[in-house]
Amino acid sequence: MCQYINPFSTNTKFIILMHPKEFKKVKNNTGYLTKESLSNAELFVGIDFSQHKRINEIIATHESYILFPSEDAINLSKNNPQANIQNSRNMAVFLIDSTWACTKKMFNESENLQKLQHMSFDSSRVSQYGIKEQPQTHYLSTIESTHVVLELLDKWKVENIENKNLDGFLNPFFKMIEYQKKLIANPKSHAVRFKKKYK
Repeated sequence: MCQYINPFSTNTKFIILMHPKEFKKVKNNTGYLTKESLSNAELFVGIDFSQHKRINEIIATHESYILFPSEDAINLSKNNPQANIQNSRNMAVFLIDSTWACTKKMFNESENLQKLQHMSFDSSRVSQYGIKEQPQTHYLSTIESTHVVLELLDKWKVENIENKNLDGFLNPFFKMIEYQKKLIANPKSHAVRFKKKYK
């Protein structure tokens, strides 16, 4: 999918925290595609990040949020996240890339993540992850959620992203789904190509 990825810069740092189970399928993982699509993004694999040096460094130097729905979350659809910031620090948004059950485990075991401000958004979008069934119709993949966040940050002028970058952000995601559907429809053709390539 690399040919469809066109990374661009953002003022906001995005940190993808990937569960080890997700890392095993990294070649079709939307968290990995998200990281590769944003120049100002970092990805870490693990479960408990409490003592993670780099993550704690980011938290200490940024106005940090975690995309996690809760009653106390700042709703990006209705609020500018920088409206009440008293300093000039850049924002950092943490994204947990995992199943919901594993996400809760990672959040509960990482004491530093528990201290972050929560961020959420309103969306009526239905996930386009056609090869994977979501727990609920309104659940979005990591890259789809990041796309919504980028659009809303752009709306609040926290970002100034060119339309072509926003419009093309999901291209590798769509191409990955298209490719996977072809394999599902005709798995033998892929097996033949793979055999020839690595013979």
